[in-house]
Order: sequence, then C-alpha cells, then structure tokens
Amino acid sequence: MKIENKRVMVTGGAGFIGSNLVDELSKKNEVIVIDDFSSGKRENLKQHENSSSVKIIEADIRDKGKMFEYTRGVEVLFNLAVRCLRISIHDPEVNNDVNATGTLNLLMAAMENKIDRFVYCSTSEIYGTAKTVPMNEDHPKEPLTVYGASKFAGELYTKAFTNVHGYPAMVVRPFNTYGPREHFEGPYGEVIPKFFVRVLNDEQPIVFGTGDQTRDFTFVSDSVRGMIMAAECDEMIGGAVNIACGQEVTINNIAELVIETSGKENLEPRYEKDRPGDVIRHYADTSKAEKMFNYKPQISIREGIKLFYEWFIEEYPDVKECFKQDVIFNWEK
Repeated sequence: MKIENKRVMVTGGAGFIGSNLVDELSKKNEVIVIDDFSSGKRENLKQHENSSSVKIIEADIRDKGKMFEYTRGVEVLFNLAVRCLRISIHDPEVNNDVNATGTLNLLMAAMENKIDRFVYCSTSEIYGTAKTVPMNEDHPKEPLTVYGASKFAGELYTKAFTNVHGYPAMVVRPFNTYGPREHFEGPYGEVIPKFFVRVLNDEQPIVFGTGDQTRDFTFVSDSVRGMIMAAECDEMIGGAVNIACGQEVTINNIAELVIETSGKENLEPRYEKDRPGDVIRHYADTSKAEKMFNYKPQISIREGIKLFYEWFIEEYPDVKECFKQDVIFNWEK
C-alpha cells in the first residue's frame, strides 16, 4: 500500500522523530498531528503553521474518548507518542500509562474506525543488552527498564490485534535515532546533543560508565524513511522490523567525533557513574528490512554528526543559553 494522498495521523508528531516524520509525510499526504506537548515542541512544527496539509491537535493518547473521536476518517496511523527512558526511572507509572495503555487505546480506536494501517514505533530497548550480534528481530526480548518493558507491552498489544482480529498493524524498532530537533535539555536530553552543548561551551563531555557501551546510531532521515517504507510493505502486517544503520559505535567513539567536529581537540571526556538500566551493547541486523522493502541506510555516523553539528549551530547560535538547560544526571527526579 503506497502512502500517498492519504489521511495520516502521527501521534507524538511534535517530538524529535515525529516532527521529522510529519515533514516527510506532508509532502504527499494530509497529516494530523496529535501531541500533548509534554516533551514535543510547537517550534518543531513551525514550518507547518500555515500549511493546509497539516493539522495540529493538542491531545493525550490516554484520553480514550478523544482518540476514538480524532481517529475518525484517518487511513494510516503512526504511533510515536511516548514517555522516555529517563522518565521511567523515577516515574514508571506514567511510562506504562502512555507507552502501553495509550497504545492499547489507539489500537481500539483504530480498529473501530477501520484505519487501513497501524504502525507502532517501538524501540531497540525492548531487546536489553545484546546476547548475540548483530541483533535480528528474533533476538531475546529482555528489556532492562520500565521504559523498554512498556514499549514491549505496546508491541505485544499491536501483534495481538493482528492475531485475534486480523487487524493490519505492524511494529518498527528504531535503534538510537539522532539528528535535527533531538533534545539536549533536561530529562529528555540525549547523548549526542548533550555532548555538543558541553563541548561547544568548552566543557568536557560527560560519559556514564566506561564509555565502551555500544549503540547503533541512525540518522533521523534514515529512520523516517525506513518507517515509511515498512508501513508501505503489505508483508509487514503482523510483524516487526529493525530500522537502524547497522554499524556498532562506542560512546567513547561518539565523544571523539563530537570533539573533532567541534574543533575542540583540547577536551577529553569526563567519566561519571553508570546510568541505571543502561544497555551494554546494541548492534542491529538490518537484513530483514533490506530483504522485505529494500531499506538501506544512507548516512554514516561521521557524516550524520557533521550534519547535526551544522544544524545545531545554526539553530542555537547562543550555546551558553543551551548550557543552562543541561542536566548531568538527567534520570534523577
């Protein structure tokens, strides 16, 4: 099923990945954004303020009645609404309510309103630390945090609706997406933008643990493209697929690239205590995505970090102001 000239809903559409997805989908579709703006930003959608193809609705996916109302007439639904990993450490209940129960609300609404396709955006955190690499979709599911567990619950609900009702739903599992609009501030701050904020202020980037932890960092345009390609693949119904770069990189490597890209070679990382529930190793097998819908990542980690840097210094010329919003141990209440 091609996603063109459709009425598409993106929950969490004002967030980092969500807003990038809205940008791409709005080129050929009418898009409805649902976001409660707890972490998503209206400025992420400022380019659509006067657009006839994008409608922005402030709403919470935990409001079942509103979800039944707003999904009427929708043809494709991408569920990216989420509470992040750091929040789950001090407030596990809200993670469950949004990531699991909120997903169930949307599935019920989508089936009732006969939405043609439901795409649940999960996370690589459902795997826990890699037991074998590269990690394919059959890798054991042993999430280390309530965040990962709540996202896995959302996966199971999504699959159950296909198993029981034959509903056309699917799961995509992005690995550590980064790029323009990624959070640096407060509890939502992620490692690459947080590194840049500190380094550009001549402060040491802070690494938790040894820095030998690995991730499969994927530039946001590759993640968004993979999600749309998966949604268009009829064979994906009832299934799950990794969306990743397929390259293993240590956090120390990331710190080195950020320092090099910023031209701050005099800086070295500062090491702090481990982050609770931190996975040690992630490295995705992307062969299923390549086989099923010809997905291939286009942007390497070095190129992606350069692209992020260029976007960041243009978007935030006052880096000292950004530094005021940096929280080191951003999982603590």
